[in-house]
Amino acid sequence: MQKQLLFLITLFYSFQLAHGQIKIVDKPVIFDERRKELSLEYMKTRYDIEKETPTIDPKIIVVHYTVIPTFEKTFQVFDKSEIPQSRDQIKGASQLNVSAQFVVDRDGTIYRLMPETTFARHVIGLNHCAIGIENVGDGKDNPLTKAQLKANAKLVKYLKEKYEIEYLIGHYEYKAFQNHPLWKEKDKNYRTVKDDPGKDFMKALRKKVKKLDINPAPELTN
Repeated sequence: MQKQLLFLITLFYSFQLAHGQIKIVDKPVIFDERRKELSLEYMKTRYDIEKETPTIDPKIIVVHYTVIPTFEKTFQVFDKSEIPQSRDQIKGASQLNVSAQFVVDRDGTIYRLMPETTFARHVIGLNHCAIGIENVGDGKDNPLTKAQLKANAKLVKYLKEKYEIEYLIGHYEYKAFQNHPLWKEKDKNYRTVKDDPGKDFMKALRKKVKKLDINPAPELTN
């Protein structure tokens, strides 16, 4: 019995080490029938993708910052199925609320808001193949922390091990895919200007995961 217990403990810690000792806290947002319906509708109307379940085939990791100062407030915003009426700039494209698969708090805690292959609305044109990592903070009053950088690197490595990830980009780089085969947005006028999570953060993150050999945005490969 003791030998079996020792084996299980060893196996557990081996698994942790193999994944960079990553710890992920599951805190799911509401994913009711309404969110499912809106997700499938988004995929069909904006991407010409018809599915029975709102799932993705991950090829890209998109890194964001929330502009919201705390995880608690961030979660409250993402938790609803429908987008708030105050989001005038993007609500016309769909009533589906914005969200992401992951949120990294300022102390480096990684929260998983939904299964990694579940569709989330976080980046124009690429949601069907992109896993989103939101970081609590912004580029001014609450700049992203060293703990977040470290957590993002661990999370990227974890995702790269599980999926055929080809690209790692900052949200501000998404337009580089407009002529890429992965791009699906049908409306040529539906674009927003983004600067998250900042060029310095992405430069530091890419340096930390350089050995993974993940491509940057297409325009940066020339």
